[in-house]
Amino acid sequence: MLRVLEPSRCPQADSDLPERLIVRYGYMRLLGEFSYSGSVRPRCGDKLVVRTTRGTELGEMLNTTCTQTGCALALTQEQLQQYLSACGGSEYPFSTEGKVLRIATPEDRAEADRLVLLGREHARTCQRFVDDLHLHMSMVHVESLLGGELMIFYYLAEQRVDFRQLVKQLASHFRCRVLMHQVGSRDEARLVADYETCGQHCCCRQFLKLLRPVNMSSAKLQKATLDPGKISGRCGRLKCCMRFEEQTYEQLRRNLPRTGTRVNTPHGTGVVVDAAVLAQLVKVRLDDDRVVAVSADDLSEAPAGQSADPPRRQPPAGRGSA
Repeated sequence: MLRVLEPSRCPQADSDLPERLIVRYGYMRLLGEFSYSGSVRPRCGDKLVVRTTRGTELGEMLNTTCTQTGCALALTQEQLQQYLSACGGSEYPFSTEGKVLRIATPEDRAEADRLVLLGREHARTCQRFVDDLHLHMSMVHVESLLGGELMIFYYLAEQRVDFRQLVKQLASHFRCRVLMHQVGSRDEARLVADYETCGQHCCCRQFLKLLRPVNMSSAKLQKATLDPGKISGRCGRLKCCMRFEEQTYEQLRRNLPRTGTRVNTPHGTGVVVDAAVLAQLVKVRLDDDRVVAVSADDLSEAPAGQSADPPRRQPPAGRGSA
C-alpha cells in the first residue's frame, strides 16, 4: 500500500520545497502526482486545492516524490512505478495531469463540507427529473467540485439509458457542466458504504481502485463456510478482499499436504482429512482411528508404497460371516 504519513509524524526538514506531490482527490478517492510551485511547505495529510482534468477540487497530500526535500519517507519515482504496476499497471486510475494551486484555507474546507452536505439534496432533485422523464435509473450520489464548474451524477441502471434530455435539464437547473457516471453495485458500495464486517473501512472505499471480479473458488479456499451472509460484502457480491488475499492463501496452501495424503506425525501414521490454511494446522486421522491436529512443520511424508487409504476397523469377534 502507498505510504501515507500522519501530519505530526512527517519527518520533513527545512530544506527544498517539494515540486511533485502525491494527492488523493474526489469522492472516488482518486490518486495523482501533481506539480507544486507554492512558497509554503505542505505536510502529509494537509488539504490542498488542486486543478485536475475535471476542474478545481479539494485534495489531500499523501506523500511526495521529491527525495531532495529532506523527507526521509519520500517515494522515489521507481518506488511509485512499482506500486502502480503491482496495483494494476495501465488500468490503475492514476493521473499526472494536474497542479496543486495552494494549501486549502478554512474557507475552502468549509465550502467543501457544504457541497458534501448538498449532495443528498441534489441527488433527490435529480431523481425527480428522472421520474418525470420516466427513465429507468436510480441516483446514488452527486459530487460537486470546489470550483463549481462541474457536477458528477453517479447512477445505477440495468440497461443503457438515453439521458440527453436529463442532462439539459440538470445543466439548466444547476447552471454548470454535468457529467453522468454509471456505476455498478461495487461502485455504489464505494460511494455510500462505510465499515465492513471486519471492523475496517470497506476496501473499495479505502484503497482498492480496480474492482475485479471475485470467483467462488477464492471463497472456498479462504472461508470455512460458504454462508452468503459471511462471504458477501456491503455490495451484496463476494468480498473484494478475497481477491487480493488469494495469493497469500495460495502460498500458505502449498505448505500443506493434500487431503487423502498419508503422513507421519508425532502421534503416529495417518491420513490427512482436513487443513486450516491460515493456522497451518492439519487434521489427521491416525491408523488407530484417533483424529489429531498437527502443525504442518511436524509432518513428514509416509514411506512410499503404503496405501493412502486408512485401514478399516475390524468387526468385533463373533460378528463375522456365518
